[in-house]
Amino acid sequence: MQPQTLAPALDLDGAMAQLPLVAILRGVRPEEVLAIAEVLFDAGWRMVEVPLNSPQPLESIALLARHYGERMLVGAGTVLDVRQVHEVAAAGGRLIVSPNMDPEVIAASKRLGLYALPGVQTASECFAALRAGADALKLFPGEAISPAIIKALRAVLPASSRLLPVGGITPDNMAAFSSAGASGFGIGSALFKPGMHIDSVRQQAQRFALQLAESRQSAPPAREHYTSG
Repeated sequence: MQPQTLAPALDLDGAMAQLPLVAILRGVRPEEVLAIAEVLFDAGWRMVEVPLNSPQPLESIALLARHYGERMLVGAGTVLDVRQVHEVAAAGGRLIVSPNMDPEVIAASKRLGLYALPGVQTASECFAALRAGADALKLFPGEAISPAIIKALRAVLPASSRLLPVGGITPDNMAAFSSAGASGFGIGSALFKPGMHIDSVRQQAQRFALQLAESRQSAPPAREHYTSG
């Protein structure tokens, strides 16, 4: 009898290919996190972060990693220093998401084999993050970034750069961002808020997934060149 071969854990490329949405579960509690993850997984979501300013975040991350770590990319948000990177890694997290661009956080993440998604806005920050080893760029806050800005950044950044606006993203504005060159999105309070009923999370998860699929089908196949870069 041949020994059973386990499928490799989902990587960032695989997660982005399936559904390039990161669920931001700010304020989630350990006793509810697995039920929410099940709803997300069933709706096609493959990336989830628990911000470190949530109640007992490392416990939630450990639960997610234990139950979904092979099938989803699990990690932390609001990661601000190297110590926190190590704590997330020890809990089983593989995704390090920050609101800022700290080269030391990126470097620590890469040393531990984790995926780094720093927060950036300007072209200078984007290039600096990529030089430091960032795996994707969290364009934050999304409310301050228009599709026109994403189109401009797309023209000068490496074509392989992953751009994920975070903040203010709704099913209604995803198409414009996707057409401009967004690779995916981070979704927070529009998907989950503390006290939200699980059925409401399910409805929002399905709505975002459906809308993104439609947006990707209608997006242009290749980026346009922005003439001012």
